[in-house]
Amino acid sequence: MTALRDTAKAKLNLTLEVLGRRSDGYHEVSSLVGVTELGDSVVFEPGDGVALAIEGPFAGALQGDNLVIAAAEAAKAKAPCIALGRFRLTKTLPVAAGLGGGSADAAAALRLLAKASPGALSPAALVEIAASLGSDVTACLAGRPALMTGRGERVAEIRGMPACGVVLVNPGLPLAAASVYGALNAAPLSTRTSEEAVPDFGASFERLIDYARPRGNDLAAAALRLAPVIGEVLTALRSLDGAHLVQLAGSGPTCFALFAREDEAKRGAASLEEAHPSWWVAATMLR
Repeated sequence: MTALRDTAKAKLNLTLEVLGRRSDGYHEVSSLVGVTELGDSVVFEPGDGVALAIEGPFAGALQGDNLVIAAAEAAKAKAPCIALGRFRLTKTLPVAAGLGGGSADAAAALRLLAKASPGALSPAALVEIAASLGSDVTACLAGRPALMTGRGERVAEIRGMPACGVVLVNPGLPLAAASVYGALNAAPLSTRTSEEAVPDFGASFERLIDYARPRGNDLAAAALRLAPVIGEVLTALRSLDGAHLVQLAGSGPTCFALFAREDEAKRGAASLEEAHPSWWVAATMLR
């Protein structure tokens, strides 16, 4: 079989409301998630055993266990008949950046394994495996705009998500999600949360902004305490012409700005790259 390819697209938490700390140690959240056109590349060649080669600008930042291998092992345990093989991951997204890069890599690996062994892994089995790997993997597996609830494993597809430009900026340091949630020191979840209605934006950029702006990101203050440079990034993004929504991405330290048009995002990214050459800056589309 020839090599199979997938793109592990970055997910972007356009909102992130932390409703409380659960008795199992996880946090109950409600988060509107978009999907960017930017992501890591994952190539899979079926064969004996399982192996992973990592390359790309952020390959050196990956240490220890990798979710791609964990995904393959979990899939093999679920469906022993599936073909394993060699993965090649080209890491173009920053690591520990709040963009769900590792979760997206795992999700891409699951999609490739399912494609290599048709019928061996049902959609329900893939979702079950994804949820066992991490809170963001389920949303990354779907690869569509969604409302994430629970600890992130409950995913409802969003209707009418408008395509828009986005600028992503990472100041060049990792920030572990566990550290940010720990610094948040959220109160215990005291009441059962009600089911939130899934929004329909009708392809309207204005409706998206009106929904996201008041909800914000509850992790922002904790992340800023751990990495004060986030404040500089947010200020720089707010100065860009056409920036409509500026905030922290997930647990950070990456921050983002939304633009109505792709050309506005590209101009904004170019100006930031010139002013801050040590930052990682990318313009892409959100869909």
